[in-house]
Parts: sequence; C-alpha cells; structure tokens
Amino acid sequence: MIKVAVCGANGKMGKEVCLAVSENSDMELCAKIDLFGDDTYKTIEEAKKNCNIDVLIDFTQPKSIYENAKYCLNNGIKIVIGTTGLSDDQIEELKTISNKNSTGCLIAPNFSTGAVLMMMFAAQAAKYFDNAEIIELHHNQKKDAPSGTAIKTALMMSKAKETFKKGNCAETETIKGARGGTSYSDIQIHSVRMPGYTASQEVILGSSGQVLTIRHDSPDRKCYMPGVIMAVKHVAQNNDFVYGLENIL
Repeated sequence: MIKVAVCGANGKMGKEVCLAVSENSDMELCAKIDLFGDDTYKTIEEAKKNCNIDVLIDFTQPKSIYENAKYCLNNGIKIVIGTTGLSDDQIEELKTISNKNSTGCLIAPNFSTGAVLMMMFAAQAAKYFDNAEIIELHHNQKKDAPSGTAIKTALMMSKAKETFKKGNCAETETIKGARGGTSYSDIQIHSVRMPGYTASQEVILGSSGQVLTIRHDSPDRKCYMPGVIMAVKHVAQNNDFVYGLENIL
C-alpha cells in the first residue's frame, strides 16, 4: 500500500487528486495538506510528523513548489510534481538533489495522456517544418505564463532545429508582446487566459504552401488522473528523476 499525501488538497486539481488516490486500491490517502480547510495539515513538515508518507503529490503554487520539492527530497519523501512555474535552473537543482539522495522525483507539466501525445507528435513533426509557434489557452486563474506544457513542448521540438523562424522578416511590435514570448529555438509562445477554458494547446507548424496544426483540449480535470496515478506508482517503485510523463508511458 502506497501512503500518499496531497499538497494543495483543497484546490480544484487537489480535490480531484485526493478522490483518485482514495479510489485506488493500491494507495492510501494518508494526509491532505493545504493552508485552508479544517481537515488538512497546514505544512508538509506538520504532515510528516504525524504520518508516514511514501509519496507526496504537489499541486500548489509556482511560488511554493520549489521549496516544497527541496524539503521532500531532502527528507526522504518521494514527490510527484504537477505544479508548473519551475525554472530550468530549479529543475536541474531538483534533479541533483533527487540523484544525490536517491529519492524519486517526477515532474510532469501535463498528466493528460492526450496532451503528452500531442507534445510527442509535435516533436516528431518539428523535424519536417522550419517554422512553428505555440498557442496555449487556460482559465483566468492560472498564475504562470506560459504554461509548463507549452514550455516542455517547445523544449522537445527544439531538439530538431536551432531556429523555427526560417525566412521571417525583421519584425517590429507596435504593441509590446504582440508576438508572444520567444522560447527554445525561437519558438513563439502565446498565452491566452480566459474564463471558460480549462486547458488547451495548439502547436502550429508551417512551410511553403502548408500548415499543420496539432491541438489538444482538456475540458475536464479528470483526464489528468490516470497520469497522476501512473506517476505515483512509478515514483513509489523507483528512485530516479523524471521530467515529463512521456518518459514512463
């Protein structure tokens, strides 16, 4: 039986994760951690003092995830991270700590198998197109931009080419930010924040005479739960560091 704690338990994703863990016969929800709620521990430290935690799942805030992860990895708690907003340097530091302490850590910008496949398809298509941009669309309560999924997608695509702006003319923005943010291999990422969306992403690839669009939509957070459960089981059985759900599919 895997003893699982959920950090950010009373958030929208946290509630779904708690339900998924509770319904899994191989897992026990041993602790709910959140600043709000009468049935929760307020800190990971408090939960650790009162519970034996095998794996902690974190769906909190960009401002807290780095310190949460460091605490877990330095105190023998394996961690599955769904919170986005970590920088490349922070991810490398967590990898170092995970490997040093032989404590499993899995970071996934997206736990939806469909979204992961979208990212993999985009990486494959990137070999055959010289121009590409990404549009990601989320609800207006998402605090970080661009999304972790968009960043990870661009990173995967960047392995195909040094630039995806072949043949572009010199550009002038009359409104700052109109062309979005420039990411790996000059891939522009455009972030939309709008009530009504949950999570969607389009990868647009172009060449002379053709455009390929790869799109994924997540209208319901339940689509993430199979991936979360898969990640918990992997981390419980392994002490490695994994960045991206595609690495354990």
